[in-house]
Amino acid sequence: MTIHIELTTDPIAIDRYADRLDDPDVGSHGWFAGTTRRTTTTGDRTTITETLDYHANESMAQVQLRDLATSAKQQFALTHVVIVHRLGNVPVGSASVLVGCSSPHRRQTFDALPWIMDTLKRDVPIWKRETDADGDRHWVHPGLPT
Repeated sequence: MTIHIELTTDPIAIDRYADRLDDPDVGSHGWFAGTTRRTTTTGDRTTITETLDYHANESMAQVQLRDLATSAKQQFALTHVVIVHRLGNVPVGSASVLVGCSSPHRRQTFDALPWIMDTLKRDVPIWKRETDADGDRHWVHPGLPT
């Protein structure tokens, strides 16, 4: 399987997906795991995050994630692509997204990972709601610093 897309409410562990990049003809495996961080500083304001909640239009997100992986595979000459996004409550320190790709050479993998994440955050219908330590809840727009 060259593309693996998954939306899950379960914790994400990289070792569960590592074999999806295995291929004796590639020289590069690269991973990005986005995790819930405790503190966020925007300008002169620092907030303490208790949790993040992710919501999605799941059917649309599945289609767009597959299209994204297919585009990345073609654009960066990738061999395999994995995109896993967690939905629901994601506590501090836990992964909300995992992106992996493999390619014949490292440059393709290095270039693909940020492009995949930037495009995912901008285009895929998955939304993030943050709950701060003081109980405030707000939606985080992908165009704003997080």
